[in-house]
Amino acid sequence: MHQLGFDNEKYLKLQSEKITERISNFDGKLYLEFGGKLFDDYHASRVLPGFKPDSKVRLLCELSDRTEIIVTISADDIEKNKRRGDLGITYDQDAMRLIDAFRGIGLYVGSVVITRFNNQNAAVRFEKQLIAQGLKVYHHYAIPNYPADVSLIVSDEGYGRNDYIETTRPLVVITAPGPGTGKMATCLSQLYHDHKRGIKSGYAKFETFPVWNLPLKHPVNLAYEAATANLNDVNMIDPFHLDAYNETAVNYNRDIEIFPVLSEMMRRIYGSSPYKSPTDMGVNMVGNCIIDDEITRRASEQEIIRRYYAASCNFRKGLTSRDEVYKIELLMRQLGISSDDRPVVKAALNRAEITGEPAAALQLPDGRVIDGKTSELLGASSALLLNALKELAGISDEIHLISPIIIEPIQALKVGYMGNNNPRLHTDEVLIALSICAATNPMAELAMNQLSKLRGCEAHSTVILSHVDENVFQKLGVNLTSEPVYQTKQLFHK
Repeated sequence: MHQLGFDNEKYLKLQSEKITERISNFDGKLYLEFGGKLFDDYHASRVLPGFKPDSKVRLLCELSDRTEIIVTISADDIEKNKRRGDLGITYDQDAMRLIDAFRGIGLYVGSVVITRFNNQNAAVRFEKQLIAQGLKVYHHYAIPNYPADVSLIVSDEGYGRNDYIETTRPLVVITAPGPGTGKMATCLSQLYHDHKRGIKSGYAKFETFPVWNLPLKHPVNLAYEAATANLNDVNMIDPFHLDAYNETAVNYNRDIEIFPVLSEMMRRIYGSSPYKSPTDMGVNMVGNCIIDDEITRRASEQEIIRRYYAASCNFRKGLTSRDEVYKIELLMRQLGISSDDRPVVKAALNRAEITGEPAAALQLPDGRVIDGKTSELLGASSALLLNALKELAGISDEIHLISPIIIEPIQALKVGYMGNNNPRLHTDEVLIALSICAATNPMAELAMNQLSKLRGCEAHSTVILSHVDENVFQKLGVNLTSEPVYQTKQLFHK
């Protein structure tokens, strides 16, 4: 079931060579804007089977002696307490998490840049916190009519007002907790200041998606549109690249729209622009490392279906607009796919119809589909986990991995002392109980040893799960989707 469609080692080699080549093109100083996730890029690993989620940081580690990192964060985002939807933490917390993560693998973080700085109270407090931890902090400011007024932007009243970030290494990676934090503007501001100091530095983008040398409507590229549906990103043929080289290349609307302005900024800084198209700016060798196109197509189609369910649930929770759901539905129609192409959906819905209660299903690595139903002791997702582990371990369904005499006291604790209304065990509680039983029960130990085999498996629930259950599936590496339906008609859901 888990087939390879992507050569990760080849990717690391080619991408590293291209970055090194770009550094040499600009007198040994390159500002490299990193889009997307540096850590745990599970989207890429899902649509490109074989791509390792830590590929980007592995690449940086190979260049660690030449690399320093700048983290940018918008003062407005700090002030608004903006949160990452996937992690549930604020952008300022995530900035510190990123710094810790970089340091933890031996990468040097040179400084933090607070963009759009205007002495916002929360931003000032955050700056003091960083300085107390020994970090350098710089300020960049909002520029009126950005990015239209190029004359103002590329002047002492525009980029010239920004603090100059002192850097010591040839490769300067610009990253951030999320989009819209001013990564590109930070790079261009540095080009302006370097030029005034007689340094011919360069700018490039570390790209993963869209893949420029795959067809516009290739499922890998359409999966990127589905992933960014909330941002209204649209893949397009790069007209500048076509005009310059008579070669078709895929880019996305925001880079294409900003390129004329960006090119003019570079012309004013350098005297001429080093790039003829937005595709030229990117460093992206993904398309050269796909080894099985059919596998990546099927994987990408499955990702689009998963994104459809995620958007539908977010709409049900009031976290997004209906337009995001409509856009992904349109992408599915373009590819001729539907939820019927996700085997676990039908299996879960069938079990729910039979029992009249919430149900869940999971597809094992060999293709078999296992389901779980709601009972007095266990929720459907908890039952599903135990059933899947039994199946993987070859344990008979009649054997209890966790005795009811173990489960009942946990239920009594939840209801009698912890104030819970639902006595059924969540997935985290089931796994803790299973691990305790494994100390004395060889069957429970055998089942526990199967947990790693769940990574990359597909699962579906007929109701929106609790945050706790969603987190457990995420940590186990299971690709979970849910019907956009709550288990109860209550307005408040934990």
